[in-house]
Amino acid sequence: MVDQAIKNLVEYGFQKGLLSEDDKIYATNQILDVLKMDEYNEPEKASESIDLEAVLKELLDYAHETGVLQENSVVYRDLFDTRLMNCLMPRPSEVVKEFWEKYKHSPKEATDYFYDLSQNSDYIRRYRVSKDLKWKTATKYGDLDITINLSKPEKDPKAIAAAKNAKQSGYPKCLLCMENVGYAGRVNHPARNNHRIIPITINNCGWGFQYSPYVYYNEHCIVFNGQHVPMKIEKAAFVKLFDFVKLFPHYFLGSNADLPIVGGSILSHDHFQGGHYTFAMAKAPMEKNFVLKDFEDVEAGIVYWPMSVLRLRGKDSDRLIELADIVLKAWRGYTDEEAFVFAETDGEPHNTITPIARKNGEMFELDLVLRNNITTEEFPLGVYHPHQELHHIKKENIGLIEVMGLAVLPSRLKEELSRLGEAIVEGKNIRNDELLAKHADWVDEFVPKYESITRENITEILQEEVGHVFARVLEDAGVYKCDEAGRKAFGKFLAGVGFQEKQGQ
Repeated sequence: MVDQAIKNLVEYGFQKGLLSEDDKIYATNQILDVLKMDEYNEPEKASESIDLEAVLKELLDYAHETGVLQENSVVYRDLFDTRLMNCLMPRPSEVVKEFWEKYKHSPKEATDYFYDLSQNSDYIRRYRVSKDLKWKTATKYGDLDITINLSKPEKDPKAIAAAKNAKQSGYPKCLLCMENVGYAGRVNHPARNNHRIIPITINNCGWGFQYSPYVYYNEHCIVFNGQHVPMKIEKAAFVKLFDFVKLFPHYFLGSNADLPIVGGSILSHDHFQGGHYTFAMAKAPMEKNFVLKDFEDVEAGIVYWPMSVLRLRGKDSDRLIELADIVLKAWRGYTDEEAFVFAETDGEPHNTITPIARKNGEMFELDLVLRNNITTEEFPLGVYHPHQELHHIKKENIGLIEVMGLAVLPSRLKEELSRLGEAIVEGKNIRNDELLAKHADWVDEFVPKYESITRENITEILQEEVGHVFARVLEDAGVYKCDEAGRKAFGKFLAGVGFQEKQGQ
């Protein structure tokens, strides 16, 4: 019943506020054009309950049966269903106008509208995101967020081959460029027909504000430079962070570091990530307080966190920016051989900062996470990076999101943990299983902790232990450890900047 599916899709768009009553016929005709249908017998009414995923599946199956969709794989289906959703979408100018009208009432009302639109348009595929595995693990550093990400679709072999053979295009320059709005996509670039961006001004320049299609946490947004320019952590970066937080005080905003290994996946385009969520790091207390001459109005302290975090607090964001710039410049050039901190080796710089800005009540806060990307023969992927014994769980770079206390773990772990649980309960030799052998040492380590492991509690146990592995990952990534030697070395750096520890706390 393709006619019914078309009717339902248009009705869905109307119910979700993507289009008005006057747009229905137009939207219907656009869908017919995408499906290359010459005839349409409009049903009397839409179904009472409309499941977007089911409706799109029916239309995609029809498109494949009729030869309109030539390849019936997830990559090609995603390209095609985004074209269908575009038939329901308001123009970018309409979205921008509505956003700023709502902003006049409150920034939150504006972001609520835009976030809902990004979900209702299927730019954020809710039915995929809902399949992500998520839980919290209590640790001495607070409740860490753990997610096994399943919403990024795995590419099928045909699509990978097609992408390899596809002509390399310089348009859009990257996934974060403004030109992605309305872009139809290709096998090596996701479809963005249904994508919308809000233009904003930060640091007197044109930037874009959008949501991540994979929403690792609530209202996970991306803020990016209108120009395709590389990321750089400098004083201007702190200015940009606070300009955004002032526009949207209910959001935090942070930046990945600007060096490989400790940086994000896209260093070629200046961008930040933020959202409406409070991570464990933001809740972590300051364990030692410091003051710098001429900056007595700024609270400064080492945060109780496995990464090396200096928190600055004050009512005047400009003062935090000035002080942060002093810390950054000092850290860029800092070497402490005893603590294995080297500013550079053979001309290659190693020190940088992951900064995170937020408004907390009347106070602005800026967390400066000290990062270092040095490698050695023993640790070829990075000394301050998950060590080899943890790679069975997490091998990838520790970027901004992980730094704040959310583990984004690979999709392979869903199957591996499921099979591992069965093997543990059944008492199988894990080392004889090719898929599971890499987890054997870890299992040997934690199993003795539990008096009884059953089918009923194994999932909870595995989740708990994965959470503790992530805490160790963060400890590995911390330049200064949370022990006496680490805190002494951290204090030595701060003293070199000119900070004095406040006594009698």
